[in-house]
Amino acid sequence: MVNNPAEFGMLLGAHMSIAGGIDSSVDRAADFEMNALQIFSHNVRSWDTRELTEEEIEGFKKKREEFGVDYAVVHTSYLLNLASPKEDLWEKSKKGLVEEIRRAHLLDIPAINTHIGAHTGSGLETGIDRLVEALKEIETTDVFENSSVKVLLENTAGEGTKLGSDFAELGEVLDKLDYPDRYGVCIDTCHGFAAGYDFATEAGLEETLEEFDREVGLNKLDLIHLNDSVGERGLHKDRHTHIGRGEIGNEGFAAVVNHPDTRKLPFILETPKEKLDGIEADRVNLDKVMDLRE
Repeated sequence: MVNNPAEFGMLLGAHMSIAGGIDSSVDRAADFEMNALQIFSHNVRSWDTRELTEEEIEGFKKKREEFGVDYAVVHTSYLLNLASPKEDLWEKSKKGLVEEIRRAHLLDIPAINTHIGAHTGSGLETGIDRLVEALKEIETTDVFENSSVKVLLENTAGEGTKLGSDFAELGEVLDKLDYPDRYGVCIDTCHGFAAGYDFATEAGLEETLEEFDREVGLNKLDLIHLNDSVGERGLHKDRHTHIGRGEIGNEGFAAVVNHPDTRKLPFILETPKEKLDGIEADRVNLDKVMDLRE
């Protein structure tokens, strides 16, 4: 018998492919009994975007209702860099984020999740200022004003010059924006662990969440990406692995999915897709998370 996250009082799913059309992602989620999913809204390796068809849009909405997929989020393109000092990339990134908001709105998806960018040598504060300026410009667009889509800023592992590995950086950005209700944060457990936060123990998680509350506010935490880490804590290496099979381990994930400040949040897996012992990896990882739920 396949476990269903709803039976555990959870919103739980994974990133699903949109091959064959956006609505096909819901079919794939339903195959695993997920009640949450994350998708790309287009080919995220290209600046060009194909317009969504009415058939896809309506099919996505109807299938979500039919299959009980209660939560959905769009992950934005990897090409975006809203902190870039390069004018052409910065302009493309702003337009790209607006397009992500537009597509989420068409699909009745309540939030988009984005990596906030890298300063690429211009310096941390310059990068933060550039990011804030970009978001404030986006706030003035018709697409932003005529939708209710939330923009979730994701923490990073701190590789290179990427912003957002320190919770204080996320808090600084959010404090400078004009529409606080339209923003939130996604914590990626692998990224946080790689950045130096302790997600591997119950005590470590408590300290981590206390720091997040001080620097950002737990009321801003909207989503958790559940990913184990190949690398040790603090190495700044963004390498995801299967739940309980990395350096965070079972104790850490049990703490995350049961903590009173996180247990009611949506959990999305971004773990590898290869089979484990002949079984689809998503099935193994979903079952592992539910097994850890108390």
